[in-house]
Amino acid sequence: MSSGPIAVFDSGLGGLTVVKALQKHLPNESIIYFGDTARVPYGNKSQALIKEYSEGITKFLIGKKAKMVIVACNTASALALFHLKQTFDIPILGVIEPGAEAARAVTKSKNIGIIGTLATIRSEAYEKSIQNLDSTIITNAKACPLFVPLVEEEWLEGDVPKKIAETYLNELI
Repeated sequence: MSSGPIAVFDSGLGGLTVVKALQKHLPNESIIYFGDTARVPYGNKSQALIKEYSEGITKFLIGKKAKMVIVACNTASALALFHLKQTFDIPILGVIEPGAEAARAVTKSKNIGIIGTLATIRSEAYEKSIQNLDSTIITNAKACPLFVPLVEEEWLEGDVPKKIAETYLNELI
């Protein structure tokens, strides 16, 4: 493989968990990260706009000699990954299929709750991917649009995030 870096992008900072995993498993690789914090969250934007943002970021990363791009954003993976793969001639990976595989691997009840942005949930990308892996699994999806700003602001403790989580997740539990 070429000596260029592996590029990772997300609509914000959440994709840094992907970078951390890459560093652990591929310690000799160079990695560049693009967090589109100026336009976060993607989950309330149109598919056309998400494709436009994703294509622009991918062009930028290829300009930095990236040998592959990982779309660490669930919403961009759900709505723009196919377009990116058709547009660019380098390996481009998303997070939907690995996430679906991980969920299938750990479920004991064959019931999987899916949370995400409004756009990710509307795309039904996780449901389709899980069903492709095991059609006997039952999924229940819930859009949780306030989770992104809470995570991006690192507001993870206290009454407000707890109440928001309870409100969103009660119907999944």
